[in-house]
Amino acid sequence: MYHFFVEPSQIQGKRIVITGGDVNHIKNVLRMKAGEEIAVSNGVDGKEYRCGIEAFSEEEVICSLRFVKEEGVELPSRICLFQGLPKADKMELIVQKAVELGVSEIVPVAAGRCVVKLDEKKAKAKTARWQGIAEAAAKQSRRGMIPNNKPAMPQYGLSKAAIIYEAPVEGRITRLMAVFEDFDDLGRIGPVRSSRDYFLYTAMGYEAIYCNWGLAVPYVEALINRDDVYNVSAAVEGIHNPADEAYSRVKRGPNYALEFTGYLMIDGLMKAVDRLGYDWNYDDAYVRPFLFVEDGSFADYADRESAVRIYPGGESGSNSSGYGSYHPYFEYHEDDHLYYRFQDGKQQIDEYTGNQLTVSNVIFQYCYGEVRDAHDYLAFNVHGEGEALVFTGGKVIKGTWKRLDGDFTPARFYDENGDEIIMNQGATWICNIWDEYAEFIEWKS
Repeated sequence: MYHFFVEPSQIQGKRIVITGGDVNHIKNVLRMKAGEEIAVSNGVDGKEYRCGIEAFSEEEVICSLRFVKEEGVELPSRICLFQGLPKADKMELIVQKAVELGVSEIVPVAAGRCVVKLDEKKAKAKTARWQGIAEAAAKQSRRGMIPNNKPAMPQYGLSKAAIIYEAPVEGRITRLMAVFEDFDDLGRIGPVRSSRDYFLYTAMGYEAIYCNWGLAVPYVEALINRDDVYNVSAAVEGIHNPADEAYSRVKRGPNYALEFTGYLMIDGLMKAVDRLGYDWNYDDAYVRPFLFVEDGSFADYADRESAVRIYPGGESGSNSSGYGSYHPYFEYHEDDHLYYRFQDGKQQIDEYTGNQLTVSNVIFQYCYGEVRDAHDYLAFNVHGEGEALVFTGGKVIKGTWKRLDGDFTPARFYDENGDEIIMNQGATWICNIWDEYAEFIEWKS
């Protein structure tokens, strides 16, 4: 059950009003409906108020109280932690773990020998960030008081994908989702890992058959088992209609953990799709995700700023954006008009071809994100609109993305004038950029 915090004044008898950022989270990230039950705390009395969602407005979620859980979930004594400011983002982990253990108040201390020095502006921003982490940890631990990774390399078959979608996951690494239209020459694709709901919502926009081995059950189970979601999923907890015939383990040598040996087998996929009665064809309501330049032409954007090396997590990578762990970047080659992908200082290779991964377009799609729980599961709003950067032909185009017409339409990309951006033909790599870490994005001309 989801847990939210309100001010005491927002609990009005049997009527509870939720405002602020949680409204967007409930409506657009969790996509909850009237009648669903949530837990609410006021941060003062230690009680948990169980209520049902009644209605939504633009700025409020209206709930009705069902019952009050009187037993306290706090420690018998209040604990206050005075914490000297550590370097980098270690404070985020300290705040999270301290809240989970029961600390009531955390006081950051700028001690005389602290290396970290925050001016007023930075201190305000950091405090807001730490408060958000404290709330997320408190929600997960049921408290009422408010206080794409290296072992999997190389992947097999990615060079055949039309779209590669990359987004942060727990542990602050990234995970990839590949969207294929042509996989006739492939015997397998993988390794395949578990699902997160923002990947699934993105796949739904492409009218894709979604394939996964595992899932974050609390956040994905209800969505992936909907009748209108085509999925071919391995038999794990949370999957109601599994398709084990589509998956198999592949021996990769002694240095690979079991979780990196699961593959989608194309012959098994075809059998599963046939058994499940899925249609391979787009329906009449299909919306294309991109506007491509005409055959034989090249969109050069001569008047735009050059960008030949681009870093979704910054060149140094010293941040928690998800792109900071393995320091990915793209390098544009003028001779073939392609972007070459690097990770950990090395070429990122497709095991199927033995060649470096390349794409014609790279998109940074800024999305609102937040930490869902103490396990660092993340949520991203992949519906609505936001800022975007489109890199094509060695240039960068600043613009926006919009996805306003429901689950089964994709995000579309527009320039500053509101005109849809014309992409160069070929594959496209989309990086979901956590808007909170957008400051770390870099590119070089």
